[in-house]
Amino acid sequence: MDLKNIHSVCIIDDDPIFIYGTKRIIKDLDFCSEIIIFNNGQEAIDGLKNLENNGENLPEVIFLDLNMPIMNGWEFLEDFTKLPPQNREQVTIYIISSSIDPRDLERIQDYKEVNNYILKPLSQEDLVDVLREVA
Repeated sequence: MDLKNIHSVCIIDDDPIFIYGTKRIIKDLDFCSEIIIFNNGQEAIDGLKNLENNGENLPEVIFLDLNMPIMNGWEFLEDFTKLPPQNREQVTIYIISSSIDPRDLERIQDYKEVNNYILKPLSQEDLVDVLREVA
């Protein structure tokens, strides 16, 4: 499979089992060179702002869980859209959730940064599809 290698991927999720499984699949597929993990939206916003302040690029792909403590996925998206646009344009966000709620599907239409909705757990096929979309 000859697809562009993604430099960095960010997983924003509070479920250690999901994070572990997803990291394994990402590594098996040689999907990217760097995986950044945040356990909630607030941690993620702070971390992404730090990257920007240090002149680093934001991750090309973000896998975002909707249901997290402290700051959920929707609140993260609200804050994310307020980040300076220079790097934000290159970021593709995938909502990952364990259930597809029609209201959520409708709501993600409001965010041009959100590419798609993926049902947990992430499979190799899901990641291959992401690579095809992003590459």
